[in-house]
Amino acid sequence: MEHLIQHFRKDEQPFIEQVMSWQREVEDRYAPKLTDFLDPRQRFIVESIIKQSNTFKLASAGLFEDAERQRMFIFPDYYEPTTDDFQLTVFTIQYPTKFVQLRHQDVLGALLSLGLDRGKFGDIRVGEQHVQFIVANEVADYVRLHLTGIGKVKVRVEAIKDNEPLLSNEDEWLEESHTISSMRLDVVMAKILNISRQKAQALITGKKVRVNWTEREAVAFELQEGDILSVRGSGRFKITMTEGRTKKDKIRLQIGRLAQKS
Repeated sequence: MEHLIQHFRKDEQPFIEQVMSWQREVEDRYAPKLTDFLDPRQRFIVESIIKQSNTFKLASAGLFEDAERQRMFIFPDYYEPTTDDFQLTVFTIQYPTKFVQLRHQDVLGALLSLGLDRGKFGDIRVGEQHVQFIVANEVADYVRLHLTGIGKVKVRVEAIKDNEPLLSNEDEWLEESHTISSMRLDVVMAKILNISRQKAQALITGKKVRVNWTEREAVAFELQEGDILSVRGSGRFKITMTEGRTKKDKIRLQIGRLAQKS
């Protein structure tokens, strides 16, 4: 296990220890373990650790197609999980769409303002006429009761009807190629945003940059393949692949840029 852990970042150690405690719990009780909602980086860590053992299996679900945040289910090989094991509730938000258009960040802020941990709710999908989001069953009644307004807008939260389709993801990744001098966060940001390194550094120190859903303030933070970079006001980027070096020792980098479909 030590050889595996060394490939992760130091600040991911607490989460790694938590995953290992889940593994011990399943082993000791010989019964399944359901996690909270995890982002893709966290799920990658869980998979890397749990799949080292042939004793346990993994499944995940977030209900939406291509769900970014999903609950994971760690279970002994005798167990056959079902959809009900993930304990997920889909809510839809009814509000006066003729007068206002709710945004993803509006709904996210309202849910967090209820005192909910981010791990208790999954993806939020925003359509032209309504909003859908996923919550853990254990907080569903609380959300239904207390989420009565978002900003100044009165809303009504209802469980989704059986025949109501789930909203699809309208985002797509556009591939780009860049040549950079290093994998430092400020260097990569300056290149993909076409700004100066000084401005990139100001964004980082100004707490406007996240890597793998974690705020980063170190301008020299080293990015790796698979990292997701979010810059407030500028979108989201994925470090898709490093393709070796040029004759001048520059790094060839493939970047995915998240663009919303029109």
